[in-house]
Amino acid sequence: MARLADYFVVVGYDLDKRGGLEGEGQGRIFQRFPEKDWEDSPFPQGIELFCQPSGWQLVPERQPASFFVAVLTDINSERHYCACFTFWEGLDNLQLKKAEPSEVDEVDEEPAVIQPAKLFAPKSLVLVSRLDYTEVFRNCLGLIYTIHVDGLSVPLETVIGNLLTCVIPIAGGSQRTITLGAGDRQVIQTPISDSLPVSGSSVAQLFRQLGIINVLYLFCAALTEHKILFLSSSYQRLTDACRGLLAIMFPLKYSFTYVPILPGKLLEVLSTPTPFIIGVNSFFRSETQELLDVIIADLDGGTVTIPECVHISLLPEPLLQQTQTALSMVLDPELEVADQAFPPVSTQPSALKIQDKEIRAVFLWLFARLFQGYRWCLHIIRIHPEPVIRFHKAAFLGQKALSEDDFLMKVLDGMAFAGFVSERGPPYRATDLFDELVANEGERIRQEEACPHKVMNHVKELAEQLFKNENPYPAVAMHKVQRPSENTQSTGQNQTPFPVLEEVTVQLYIDHAAAKLKTAPPVVKAELKGMVPSGPPLDIVDRNGNVMANSARRLEVVRNCITYIFENKMLEAKKLMPAVLRALKGRAARVCLTQELNQHVLQNRAVLDDQQFDYIVRMMNCTLQDCSHMDEHGIAAALLPLVTAFCRKLGAGITQFAYSCVQEHMVWTNMQFWEAMFYSDVQNHIRALYLETEDVNKQNNLVISALELASEQNRLWPTLSKEMQTERVQKEESTVFSQAIHYANRMSYLLLPLDTSKNRLLRSSGLGDVESVSNSYVTNSIAGSMAESYDTESGFEDAESSDVANSVVRFINRFVDKVCNESGVTNEHLKALHTMIPDIVQMHIETLDAVHRESKRLPPIQKPKLLTPTLLPGEELVMDGMRVHLIPDGRDEATGVMGGPPLLPAEGAIFLTTYRLIFKGTPTDPLVGEQVVTRSFPIASLTKEKRISVSLPTDQFVQEGLQLRSCTFQLMKIAFDEEVASDLSEVFRKHMHKLRYPQHVKGTFAFTVGQCGKMVVEHKTKDKNQSLKTLSKNLVKSAKRTIGRQYVTRKKYSPPSWENRSSLQSELDEDEISVSEEVDQSTLTLSSTIRSSDRQTMSNVVERACCRDYQRLGLGTLSNSLTRSKNEPFRISTANRIYTVCRSYPGLLIVPQSIPDSTIHRICRCYRQNRFPVVCWRNSRTKAVLLRSAGLHAKGVVGFFKSPNAPTAVPSQADSTSLEQEKYLQAIISSMPSYSENSGRNTLSGFTSTHMSTSDSSDKLRPPKIGALMKQVMAAKEDTPGTFSRGGKWGSIRGSGRLSAYNPDVGTRLAGKESPQPNGGPSEALFLRQQKTYLYIIGDKAQLKGGKQDSFQQWEVVPIEVCDVRQVKNSFKKLMKACVPSSQPPTPEMSFLRCLEDSEWMVLLHRVLQVSVQVVELLDQGSSVMVSLEDGWDVTTQVVSLVQLLSDPYYRTFDGFRLLVEKEWLSFGHRFSHRGAQTLGSQSSGFTPVFLQFLDCVHQIHLQFPMEFEFSQYYLKFLAYHYVSNRFRTFLLDSDYERIELGVLYEEKGDRKSPQVCKSVWDYIDRLHKKTPVFYNYMFCPEEDEVLRPYTFISNLKVWDFYMEDPLSEGPSYDWEGRSRQERMAEETADKPDTGPKSQRRIVWPCYDSLSKVVPDAITKLLEDLQSLESELGQMSEKWKDTWDKIKTTQRTETKLESRPSFSSSLLMSSNLSHQRRSQGVYLQESSVGSSINLALDCEASSTSTPVAGRPSTSTLYSQFQSTESENRSFEGILYKKGALLKPWKPRWFVLDKTKHQLRYYESRQDKECKGVIELADVESVTPGTPTMGAPKNIEEKAFFDLKTTKRVYYFCAQDSQNAQLWVDSVQSCLSDA
Repeated sequence: MARLADYFVVVGYDLDKRGGLEGEGQGRIFQRFPEKDWEDSPFPQGIELFCQPSGWQLVPERQPASFFVAVLTDINSERHYCACFTFWEGLDNLQLKKAEPSEVDEVDEEPAVIQPAKLFAPKSLVLVSRLDYTEVFRNCLGLIYTIHVDGLSVPLETVIGNLLTCVIPIAGGSQRTITLGAGDRQVIQTPISDSLPVSGSSVAQLFRQLGIINVLYLFCAALTEHKILFLSSSYQRLTDACRGLLAIMFPLKYSFTYVPILPGKLLEVLSTPTPFIIGVNSFFRSETQELLDVIIADLDGGTVTIPECVHISLLPEPLLQQTQTALSMVLDPELEVADQAFPPVSTQPSALKIQDKEIRAVFLWLFARLFQGYRWCLHIIRIHPEPVIRFHKAAFLGQKALSEDDFLMKVLDGMAFAGFVSERGPPYRATDLFDELVANEGERIRQEEACPHKVMNHVKELAEQLFKNENPYPAVAMHKVQRPSENTQSTGQNQTPFPVLEEVTVQLYIDHAAAKLKTAPPVVKAELKGMVPSGPPLDIVDRNGNVMANSARRLEVVRNCITYIFENKMLEAKKLMPAVLRALKGRAARVCLTQELNQHVLQNRAVLDDQQFDYIVRMMNCTLQDCSHMDEHGIAAALLPLVTAFCRKLGAGITQFAYSCVQEHMVWTNMQFWEAMFYSDVQNHIRALYLETEDVNKQNNLVISALELASEQNRLWPTLSKEMQTERVQKEESTVFSQAIHYANRMSYLLLPLDTSKNRLLRSSGLGDVESVSNSYVTNSIAGSMAESYDTESGFEDAESSDVANSVVRFINRFVDKVCNESGVTNEHLKALHTMIPDIVQMHIETLDAVHRESKRLPPIQKPKLLTPTLLPGEELVMDGMRVHLIPDGRDEATGVMGGPPLLPAEGAIFLTTYRLIFKGTPTDPLVGEQVVTRSFPIASLTKEKRISVSLPTDQFVQEGLQLRSCTFQLMKIAFDEEVASDLSEVFRKHMHKLRYPQHVKGTFAFTVGQCGKMVVEHKTKDKNQSLKTLSKNLVKSAKRTIGRQYVTRKKYSPPSWENRSSLQSELDEDEISVSEEVDQSTLTLSSTIRSSDRQTMSNVVERACCRDYQRLGLGTLSNSLTRSKNEPFRISTANRIYTVCRSYPGLLIVPQSIPDSTIHRICRCYRQNRFPVVCWRNSRTKAVLLRSAGLHAKGVVGFFKSPNAPTAVPSQADSTSLEQEKYLQAIISSMPSYSENSGRNTLSGFTSTHMSTSDSSDKLRPPKIGALMKQVMAAKEDTPGTFSRGGKWGSIRGSGRLSAYNPDVGTRLAGKESPQPNGGPSEALFLRQQKTYLYIIGDKAQLKGGKQDSFQQWEVVPIEVCDVRQVKNSFKKLMKACVPSSQPPTPEMSFLRCLEDSEWMVLLHRVLQVSVQVVELLDQGSSVMVSLEDGWDVTTQVVSLVQLLSDPYYRTFDGFRLLVEKEWLSFGHRFSHRGAQTLGSQSSGFTPVFLQFLDCVHQIHLQFPMEFEFSQYYLKFLAYHYVSNRFRTFLLDSDYERIELGVLYEEKGDRKSPQVCKSVWDYIDRLHKKTPVFYNYMFCPEEDEVLRPYTFISNLKVWDFYMEDPLSEGPSYDWEGRSRQERMAEETADKPDTGPKSQRRIVWPCYDSLSKVVPDAITKLLEDLQSLESELGQMSEKWKDTWDKIKTTQRTETKLESRPSFSSSLLMSSNLSHQRRSQGVYLQESSVGSSINLALDCEASSTSTPVAGRPSTSTLYSQFQSTESENRSFEGILYKKGALLKPWKPRWFVLDKTKHQLRYYESRQDKECKGVIELADVESVTPGTPTMGAPKNIEEKAFFDLKTTKRVYYFCAQDSQNAQLWVDSVQSCLSDA
């Protein structure tokens, strides 16, 4: 029974603290009854605030009376309902005046007129109660007000006295009629069960105001402890909304701040950090705006606002969806039938009261599903004197398969659920609707959940029960309560103020009632306690929410494997092991494993031998590894007894248990796991305790659960005697105590590591603090590394072990404290435990030490032996091999997905050498265990390194891993083995970084090679090649001296001839050599000479790539004879000889003859980096030149291109530079023969013709712009036979009648607009001779914006878009990710081809190739081209090199390509070090593969013209690999200047101290090339002067296989020493006698073997066979090249002997030559000779374009050639011939012709034009010669011979002495024949 009302209070406006009309007043309590507090419910504080939540104010108009209920919570968290009835009383002037005597009337002019307005003050009648009967309170207070207003005859004291003494039952469903003695009558219905909330219609109202989704958000927010704020202008609605929200949370109770109406004065409560549900009047809306973490529900507007920073976890699917559906069917039943043609008639929603219960029923159903089976996860740890119950959260989540679910996790961790467990946990108590629902309806709920209509029926049934609970009786119309009459309500005139009541009278009533209660007999209502039913246990659900279907096959495998292990059938077990480890991913298999192992434990012990032990431990580790730290499936719990049972004997009395090998799992450091384990064990023991005391005779077969047993014991408890009770309590307490000791032991087993000096586990998981333990998500890898680093830094080695002990003791102590306090262990016992724990730990450490000692002696687990890699000469190990696992990445080939056994993962070691990172090991798959897997890449090519954490499927834990990516398209994903300490892996990373980014280039491998393993940064040793050092010093010194001084004058000095200087002179003689002695009288520039330190230096400069090439092209000369040089258009300038003009250019440059060096100094400033235009190649036929430069500086552009250079007689000073520039360009144009022919016909000639002549005459004579030609429509080829200048080779097999017209606007084409050609190759533009511009300048579009073309100039600027270096960098990154992905693509859409396309690499290649082909086209038509893009060292270099490669066949040979790279890339300063990020300084700029892009372009051309290149594709890959490998010095540093400064430039030729270490990649290639034909292209069969024009469309480009190769057998095949050694070793092992028959077949794996090696092409194979046969016969095997040449010559002669050459004879050579580009083996029937084009290697196949008149077709030439000269070649070969004075030795192809009796020589073997003839008739003698100055190096003396004729002496040098002898003999025999 309870009082209906505890207090009655009258609260009014406090006039003493008045605040005026607007000002804020205060309320005060006028009277309260009773005056003394009740003992059971103290008077709540602050009622006056809550009566007027918006503040006490006087108002000028009377307001209607209002009523609402506020809720106050007292200190014991009891809720008090304060019903406030507020009405307004008028104040007369007297009261006001009395209240404020100080106030003076301000307006005293017309005192009579102004009467102060009447004011009204609020007054509240408040009932305070602990019961929530809103309507009853409204009626009672209304009655009191009516009595007062209408002046009824009933005394107010009586009514109030009756009200305060009214007592009603709390629950039980009774009906009470009450009256207050004023002729009124009310019926109060109490709810049947007081545990169910009473909601009236508040829930339905809430849903109507906010809608379904919003309320669900609020519901989830309240459950997951967020802050919720309701806004409304109605106080009663706020209370109802809060009441509704609490009602739907049932059976959980809200336990945080709950204030449905918050007064404005207390708004700062909203910034409290704890969760709350609060209501505030909308009047204060603005003050709630700045709350950042509060969810605001606006009831009037129907919105819920969730701040950005708040994340609400919603119900898990499918629950959320089903709940929404059910709610919508309740609230809006019409929705379902809205679309029906004949909707049912009545689909109205139920009445509000019923609807309210239906909504609550939906939520009740929802909770029944969420908490289904919760009672099976309760642990009862004490029964007497009070039940103590704990909830096993992890098991519950595991059984629900919701362990990842955010919402449920938060709910279970929340306060509300803790309350739920303590309230509903006890097994013996009264039950309610929810208990029955969970226990009995679970099955029904599960079956119906998918069918909404069945759910609705269930909901309706529940709703009925809820409704009946609130309204147990049908409503009776017995209410009779007076209301104030209408007129008093409306007029309210002359109301008397509310009277002061007689306290005594009221108190008398109260006392009287109290006395009556005392005498009355106590009302005894038997509480219906009973056993709470548990309901059906949970079905175990797997991840996908399906009930677990145990795959019987997998379990069978697990069982069999365990049986094999215990039967000692180890081989069988080993075979099954991988399958078992895979199966253990599934929960069922893990449970099965624990059950199976249990059967092999006898009396708590199972002794195994080493191998059995190893297998069992592996299985346990694998099982634990896939468990989370929460152990939601109880696997770790089931394994815990097993790890202390399985053991092996290590020695006398020393046993190692399995727990010492399974400690690496997070679950052991999780305090919650240990608590749950402890509680479940305690529960079992206590159950056993009572099962013994139960009557054993019952013999019941039913298994009684612990909760049922506890319930029975609780029922019996009151009937037991005191002694029995205390005995039971003691028994339980000692049970818990003994378990605590047991667990202290167990925890020390699993927490103390075997090697106590290595305290891995504990520190990492932060055992020092509970939160981190309970939520420890620390991965093992981190754990390991943290612990290691901690150890190394602490510095107290001795304290280590005690340190471990301390942290374990602390952890166990904390555990013991917690569980013992919760389970009521006595303090004495607790103290005993605390003293015991350190001893337990110490004892365990001692046993562990012995075990650890012994276990070290064991033979280690059979891990594969570490294989050592073969190192290159000079390469040294920096770190010994660390055992790692190589893990598969995103490439499928090696993992066995594509078929074949998986080669990865492999186990082996990673080695760090001074040059490479090498992994070498064997696959873990036993089927391929004998193969060796190798992956390696140069350390310098490392582009990205990141840490990863890896869990291997097969093995125990791996601490951490690294992912290393290299720009040679290698990726290593390695995981360190557990034996590798994590500080070692750190050391490894540091060393790797140090090697990858040395401080200076001198730290790279190419420099440190051969030095001792110390990383040398600066070596101060004396330099070997003193003279070079001096040269470089002098150069730099003089450079510093000359800066600022333009000319250095020296005495004129003519050098002695080379022969006179002794070849061994190495003293520093002060001679001065002037290079290029062309003296110009006007300037002294050219006579300034280089101060050099020895004779070799200058020849070195001359011998540099540039000079050799310039001489070959006839671009300038180094001779003294001025007569010759005058008529040469170009000269070699030495302006940059000490690198003062431009640091990044070579020392010698080709400039127009007419330009003095002073001009160069001025021009260069206009260009970026001073890279002014210089000539780098000349077309031998059209004499057009190719120039390169950087882009102009911005101001240069303005001055140069934008100013329309009006013809002025005297140029102003400002214009001088731009004039100089024009002069320079004009000089280039003038050098072209085509231009001089044109200008020669002109009346005005030379420079003036363009500048001074009037515009119209120049217009007539000037070549028109290329743009103007767009209008011309080109004719087809047949129509214009004569316009064709020459045929080139096109990237197509052309039909003869193919049209070749195209739009010739080179500008638009170069600017990136595609040509309309279908094949993507530009066709020959049919330019007329005088219609072209003489010079095209290709510039950057961005830079040339707005430049006007000047009508006078003879050049045209073509703006094009170039790819930025950043683009190349990003594109390359994406290309690497596409070709070598680090993991499987997340979606199948991200396939290889898609990623390749996204990288845009092919687009970049297409752009570069397209521009290059265009430039080739222009040069071929006789226009010169100047490429000036960016800084002139990236794209410019690419374009210029490609143009030369396409135009000049020389560059497609070995020597030519080398020369091209040396000249354009090295000498002209491509920034290899910077772009390759080779040092620490350039690390930030990142890796940009500009050179690789060029090589890829060459590869694309090679694919399209396989017969035009002397070198093979492998040669390109070799360069691509080694240009980033830093193995050679060739590609280091950024320019010749830097190379000279370091003294690297000339030593390649100079010192050869260590022959095995090559410093230059070229030397290395030469050596290899002599040994093996790997770089040679057998299809090489060039056509004379062939210009290549490849297709450039993306569809014509192929992905280079260099990016995709990954032969795991030997790693990359570009370091040959390593290969040859491996082969030798393989041969040695193969030589051992083998008895069995040998099979000729062998398996070739594309991803394992290097295909080119295992399956060589036919010719290589034949050459190899030949060599092996020769060695078997004991002959000296000759070099492959000689063999090859012989075969070619014999085949040539055979072919010629046949009358009609047929294809068969040449099959040997052309086995695979009929490639598409040369497949034009068409019979060209000619009138005289019908010849089939023979595909032998030296024959010329024509390009089969229709022959053009005026030029005989190649085939005709060929047939003539056959008949004339070819038979007469009786002896031929290469000889070096010494040129004229100062000319170097040159190799020439000599032919001895007996018939014509002459010795002819050609430029090269393919050359048709004879370069010179020596008539044998003039020869006087042939004598042995001596080597002279500048002769070829490394050739023995006997190879030289001289030929003396009547006119002069010829000096020759053969390749070796035998060759020389042969020549001498042949010439002698010819002479004697004559």
